[in-house]
Amino acid sequence: MTAQVKHYIDGQFVLGQGQTQITVTNPANNQPIALINAATEAEVETAIASAKLAFKSWKEVPVSERARVMLRYQHLLKIHHDELATILAQETGKTFDDAKGDVWRGIEVVEHACNVASLMMGETVENVARSIDTYSYTQPLGVCVGITPFNFPAMIPLWMFPLAIACGNTFVLKPSEQDPMTPQRLVELFEEAGAPKGVLQLIHGDKTAVDILLRHPEVKALSFVGSVAVGQYVYRTGTDHLKRVQAFAGAKNHCVIMPDANKQQVINHLVGASVGAAGQRCMALSVAVFVGEAKTWIPELKAAIAKVKPGLWDDKEAGYGPLISPAAKARVIDLITQGIEEGADCLLDGRDFAVAGFESGNWIGPTVFDNVTKDMVIYKEEIFGPVLSCMHADTLDAAIEIVNASPYGNGTSIFTACGAAARKYQHEIEVGQVGINVPIPVPLPFFSFTGWKGSFYGDQHAYGKQAVRFYTETKTITARWFESDIEIASSPNMTIGLK
Repeated sequence: MTAQVKHYIDGQFVLGQGQTQITVTNPANNQPIALINAATEAEVETAIASAKLAFKSWKEVPVSERARVMLRYQHLLKIHHDELATILAQETGKTFDDAKGDVWRGIEVVEHACNVASLMMGETVENVARSIDTYSYTQPLGVCVGITPFNFPAMIPLWMFPLAIACGNTFVLKPSEQDPMTPQRLVELFEEAGAPKGVLQLIHGDKTAVDILLRHPEVKALSFVGSVAVGQYVYRTGTDHLKRVQAFAGAKNHCVIMPDANKQQVINHLVGASVGAAGQRCMALSVAVFVGEAKTWIPELKAAIAKVKPGLWDDKEAGYGPLISPAAKARVIDLITQGIEEGADCLLDGRDFAVAGFESGNWIGPTVFDNVTKDMVIYKEEIFGPVLSCMHADTLDAAIEIVNASPYGNGTSIFTACGAAARKYQHEIEVGQVGINVPIPVPLPFFSFTGWKGSFYGDQHAYGKQAVRFYTETKTITARWFESDIEIASSPNMTIGLK
């Protein structure tokens, strides 16, 4: 039975009045599983107006009460963890274990939002001048917006609205139309946690809805995660309309392997980090740079990756699931073909892979290239598929030069047993998130997700202290009180209140 996806506008779940209908399909067989009536312009306007009205009262709710909403919410998310993961796996194609990880990383951010009172504390200096004190308050902005991608339909929305709302803002969430049922369930649980009407809105739709949100004068801040082209569009359009914007875009993450590293650990980590989640994550390790004699490990790496078999979400033997759409599959196949035509050595070719009984699904088998060079399309493009490109470097300096020449700076890792090499790498590398013997260095929520260069447009990053700064303004007060007023204030005044 095909489900009908609902919007959440002004405290009500509604089907929507839009004439444009979007079909949600199962990536494993491309059969319809849900339908969306894309939001109309009037519905988007209603959502923003409701959020604006709710802000007037929500910002006055004591910070401890806002934190209690988040405490109830994280409790409900934990109770419904496996249910959420099942919904997520069925609409994205992710394996159940991968889907559970998606949900759990989002829960960790909600747990961090429960600590919002200490995160919003201001600063005070007494006697900045004679008898003058200065202190600051952290205050919310107003209506904030989140535009989220298909690849993490639980984690990335939970990066955004819990912290924004805990800070005293209201929020309009526009998730990917390719997997909308997980965000809908997140919102249902948020309502159950006791969030007041209007604090959170959920809008489903296409570019029409996005453009309204980007340009609307009542929207104060925009958070986005997605492709490079759309990220640049969101950043430029949002800032052109004088909004605060954080836009997380593309990536090309490198792993540098030194010859003194633990070979088996390197191989084990590279398998999951390169083809896990079908490579559909912005922190995937898609390039492995082998330094010196480490290149002799590539045949063993190929053999290990060849053992990974894609499969259905509930197949416990499956290493990963299908790509999200036929278009995504076609793009990856085209890039693999270009890599072969450009002269890279294709050690594993996943273009013809299929799962028995689900041949119409968006399957790509694990793919490995060797002798990839910087001028090849498979190196320059973010493939977003289960494809690993292997490169060679004679020295650590040469490897650093390769990584720093990339226009992206989301994540990188080095595997080595040498502390000096690790120190040199972490210091000289021009990438925002660095792993040392850690394949995917995504920080926990009390830090921030700190992509650099073409991987991020904006100033303040997601979650952690930076997100609190993004979703708030600082008000600074300078106060002077005159001691001569103490006697007047202390004296009885029988006329007070009579005039």
